[in-house]
Amino acid sequence: MDQNFPLLPLRDIVVFPGMIVPLFVGRDKSVVALEKAMAADKEIFLLAQLDPAEDDPGQNDLYDIGVTATIMQMLKLPDGTVRVLVEGKRRASLKNLTETANDYVEAAVSLIEEEKAEGAEAVALMRSVVEQFENYSKLNKKMPAETSVQLAEIDDASALADAVAGNIHLRSRTNSRF
Repeated sequence: MDQNFPLLPLRDIVVFPGMIVPLFVGRDKSVVALEKAMAADKEIFLLAQLDPAEDDPGQNDLYDIGVTATIMQMLKLPDGTVRVLVEGKRRASLKNLTETANDYVEAAVSLIEEEKAEGAEAVALMRSVVEQFENYSKLNKKMPAETSVQLAEIDDASALADAVAGNIHLRSRTNSRF
């Protein structure tokens, strides 16, 4: 089922379903997209850019999969930027982009149905993921100790995968020396 949402391209961050993230937005098109979403149902489509340096990304400058999100809070700052708190809702695939007359970009997306992983094997794999993440968090001094405890309480495999992915901090290829 295709739906349309105002588009908010993201630099250097990927938002997963279930994540609550503060974002600072400065591009004019993005600010207008946020205002349009706030005036409607507070729903927006978040999509990571391939190149964070691109100031006006087109469809070829964006990843194909993003997340629909609800704007929980929006605050305009004195310097013209906007601080927004969003909660990722559902994964969606980008179909096409449309430049609107109101000077923002609208994304036509197809919502992705999540597959449920159930059974003894899924439970065992989830337990293994939590154990491996605990080992990772012990090596990462910046990781809050309670993160592993929170992950252990998640009982849905898809939500666990999203939470782990959202908590692993990797350098992007554009910032690495290799």
